[in-house]
Amino acid sequence: MVDLRRRQRRGLRAAYAWPAGLAAALGARYATESLRHRRESGHGYDLHGADELDVRDPGFLRAAEALTGAPISNGDEVELLINGDEIFPVYLETIREARRTLCLLTYVYWRGEIASEVAAALSERARAGVEVNVIIDAMGGIKIEKDLVEQMSDAGVRISRFRPPKPYAARRVANRTHRKILVADGEVGLTGGVGIAEEWTGNAQDPDHWRDTHVRVRGPVVRGLFGAFAENWLEATGEVLVGEGYLPDIPDREEGGPMMVVRSSAGVGDTNVEALYYLAIAAARERLDITAAYFVPRPAFIDALCDAAQRGVRVRVLVPGPNIDKPPVWVAGRVSYDQLIDCGVELYEYQPTMLHAKSMVVDGAWSSVGSVNFDNRSFQLHDEATLCVLSEAFAGRLTEQFEYDLERSDRIDPERWARRGPFQRAGESALKIARREL
Repeated sequence: MVDLRRRQRRGLRAAYAWPAGLAAALGARYATESLRHRRESGHGYDLHGADELDVRDPGFLRAAEALTGAPISNGDEVELLINGDEIFPVYLETIREARRTLCLLTYVYWRGEIASEVAAALSERARAGVEVNVIIDAMGGIKIEKDLVEQMSDAGVRISRFRPPKPYAARRVANRTHRKILVADGEVGLTGGVGIAEEWTGNAQDPDHWRDTHVRVRGPVVRGLFGAFAENWLEATGEVLVGEGYLPDIPDREEGGPMMVVRSSAGVGDTNVEALYYLAIAAARERLDITAAYFVPRPAFIDALCDAAQRGVRVRVLVPGPNIDKPPVWVAGRVSYDQLIDCGVELYEYQPTMLHAKSMVVDGAWSSVGSVNFDNRSFQLHDEATLCVLSEAFAGRLTEQFEYDLERSDRIDPERWARRGPFQRAGESALKIARREL
């Protein structure tokens, strides 16, 4: 009887040994991954070499170019597009006017009438002889209808799923392409936050229709958008896209402020957009307006925003309110509110619907619009792209929209926030440890 019990205990120990070992290995891997990122432990950045770096100064653009490798482009035109009612007509027009090549890259391709319209427009161009290339992220586009994929493929559209999950690449399952890019004939490009789904149609009139921002650009800067597409296409297909149809000679125009397309990918250390955002925050002297669909800042960026507020910059951050598609991200982001409020940052939560826009305006002169959120997924895990524009006129249009959005938002009142209940505080604390994955 004693021997039987001993054998049973040994069997139980053996049965639990491998799960315990696996859990320990995964825990160690998570810890070492976290240690790769010095900002996670609270160590931030220092701006060295310029006591007064102004975004209007050529030195700022040179610093951004040096940090990110994104060339400064002159003579470009940019058009600001707000919400689906403005965005999708321009999006479809750009597709339908393509004569040689079309390159579409999206994280989200879901369902709805607009999904069918885009597929039909791409298919028509492919049948007309245009070379149409489409990348859909394998995770973000998981809801796309099979019939639409078949329709496009049958018409001659070349479709690639980006990084489909594979057992031998399990560590990369979180590394998605979050870019949203459309390039026609290498001359016209669109980028921003919009996915291809019914949620992005309309004019943010109710919780079923989201608020978002996109831009259309013409000029040499389009090469940067094409480069972001081509980088993902190369990985997905092993094919390098070249030639006049993709990279035509685009002369600089006489008018149009300097622009850059900054793109980044997951890796060890600081990514390009992470460095860019810090540089822009550090350069702010008057105003800093941030719109972020997912706002879960790490200690380094909390410090950077507080440093700006404490040197006299008016820092305003607009994030989603209760109508957010990922409530845990909203709760995790609120962990930072105490520190940000204490140092003078103004926080606003958008009320009517899901706020999916991603933009930044510094001192009413320099702006960024793209796919970049203010969280670790954008800064460290995803492939991202953002258009940067030095133009007071364009910054003014973005600021006008920002003010309009603030009228539909609730400002976080410091006194009321301090009185929030223990259950809310407990939820925030519980999600704080998951910040690196959000």
